[in-house]
Amino acid sequence: MNFKHQRMELNDGHFIPVLGFGTYAAEEVPKGKIVDCTKLAIASGFRHIDCSHLYQNEEEVGLAIQSKIEDGTVKREDIFYTSKLWSTFHRPELVRPSLERSLKELHLDYVNLYLIHFPVSLKPGDEILPKDEHGKLLLDTVDLCATWEAMEKCKDAGLAKSIGVSNFNRRQLEMILNKPGLKYKPVCNQVECHPYLNQSKLLDFCKSKGIALVAYGALGTQRYKYCVDENTPFLLDDPIICAMAKKYKRSPALVALRYQLQRGVVVLAKSFKEERIKENLQVFEFQLASEDMKILDNLNRNYRYFSAEMFNGHPNFPFSDEY
Repeated sequence: MNFKHQRMELNDGHFIPVLGFGTYAAEEVPKGKIVDCTKLAIASGFRHIDCSHLYQNEEEVGLAIQSKIEDGTVKREDIFYTSKLWSTFHRPELVRPSLERSLKELHLDYVNLYLIHFPVSLKPGDEILPKDEHGKLLLDTVDLCATWEAMEKCKDAGLAKSIGVSNFNRRQLEMILNKPGLKYKPVCNQVECHPYLNQSKLLDFCKSKGIALVAYGALGTQRYKYCVDENTPFLLDDPIICAMAKKYKRSPALVALRYQLQRGVVVLAKSFKEERIKENLQVFEFQLASEDMKILDNLNRNYRYFSAEMFNGHPNFPFSDEY
C-alpha cells in the first residue's frame, strides 16, 4: 500500500496525511510504552503523528520520531507532526514560547501543524489545570483573535508550517475568519467526531470555508476517569456497526475509521496495542457502499464522550452552541 497518496491538501498548500496516529495516554500508561508504540506506528506506515503539550509526553513522542529518522525508516520531511497550544498559554506573549518549549522537548526545528487546543483560556502558569484553594478552575479572559495573531507569527517564523484550531464551534471559527487583518485562515478544526456525533453541520460549514475537519475520538473513547462518564455506551459494540464489520470482513474500528475518510474527514486513530496499530492501516483497503454510509449517518445522536463540563461557564465554552 502506498500511503504517500493518502493525503489532503490544506488551504495553505501543505498536505496532511488523512490517517493520523493519536498519542494521548492515560497516566497509568508507562512513558516507555508511548515511545515503543509511536516507533511501531511509524514503522507500520503512519506518517501523521498527533500530540499536544496537554498530553505531557512530547519528549517521548519526539524520541520515537528521532529514533525512526536515525534508523533510516523516515526522513523528517516524511513525518507530519501536530502539536497544540494549551489553554494556559493563550495570552499572545506566551504563544511562541510555548511552541518553542514543545520543539525543544521534541528535538524538532518545526511542527507541521500547531493548533489552539481549546477555546477556553486558563490562568497562565505551569499547571495544566490551575485551581484555587477550593478546587475551582482558575479561568482567564483572552481575546482569541490576539492569540491567533501570535499563531500567525509562529507560521511566519517557520516554527509551524500550518496553523489551525481544535474544539472550536462555528461561531468561534467565524470570529477568526472575520478578524480584521486576518493573514492566515485556520487550515483545520480538530473535534470529537464519530458515528454518534457525526458533526455533519460543522463539517459542511468547514468545507464551505476550505477548512479541514480532523476527527479525534473516532472510535468512541476510553473511559478516562476525569472527563468521561463510565456508563457511556461503547461505540464499537453498536449492533449496526458490528453487523457492517461482519459484512465487510473488517473490525468495527475499521468501519468507524473508513466512515470518516469517505466523508472527507481526516481521522486520528489511537491504540497502544501492536495488532490494532497495524490493523488500523487497513482502512485504505476497502470501501463502504453509499447506502451503508447513509446507515452510519443515521446513527448520529449528538452524543459527546468528552463533554468538557469542567470548562462550562466560561464565555468561550464551545459546546453550548448547536455546532
